[in-house]
Amino acid sequence: MTHILIVEDETDLRDMLSESLEQAGYDTLTAGTISEARQQLERTSPDLLLLDWMLPDASGLQWLRQLRRARKFLHLPVIMLTARGQVSDRVAGLDGGADDYLVKPFSLKELQARIRSQLRKQNGDQEPERFESGGIVLEIDTHRVTVDGDEIRLGPTEFRLLKHFMGHPDRVFSRSQLLDAVWGQQVFIEERTVDVHIRRLRKALEPMAKNGLVQTVRGAGYRFSIRDH
Repeated sequence: MTHILIVEDETDLRDMLSESLEQAGYDTLTAGTISEARQQLERTSPDLLLLDWMLPDASGLQWLRQLRRARKFLHLPVIMLTARGQVSDRVAGLDGGADDYLVKPFSLKELQARIRSQLRKQNGDQEPERFESGGIVLEIDTHRVTVDGDEIRLGPTEFRLLKHFMGHPDRVFSRSQLLDAVWGQQVFIEERTVDVHIRRLRKALEPMAKNGLVQTVRGAGYRFSIRDH
């Protein structure tokens, strides 16, 4: 059975989510604070985490960033549930390690659809353990990136961008295609956000003279290629 941990401080909402998901065939665990959530994770290994941003003892987003630094939780699907619906909030949540972002109030049917989507991704075909090209090595499990043997630090979004590019070398992606692949199809973010993170990725690669591997294709988008570099 699939186990879902619900971290939500509003008792009525937490109980409603738990009841709805159990009726849908999931086993649920609940917590009203980060402290309680930590205790749940010590005792169990959920298949998916529903996480509120604003919690009484700590920020859900800050805790998520901590979780993502632990190898055990690198690939735990996380859907943030929050009343913060500004584009900047969505970007912060996704950059902080969330796989999806749902603004309150939301439809229970939509939530269940997004849960199914995340679980399908989690149970899909096994992806390669690492990508290697042009002197860059990207390791999936450890989230480490090395360039000619030297480790570099990338933010979560830049890591996902580079992973997507290296998994599809020489293929040109439009901004909208990159948004769907890296941020998710259900997230509505301005296309210029892609440009911001492309610049950050290039800046991280620039000291090793690898920034030219991430190429702009005028009028089409971006690609990763070791040709003509």
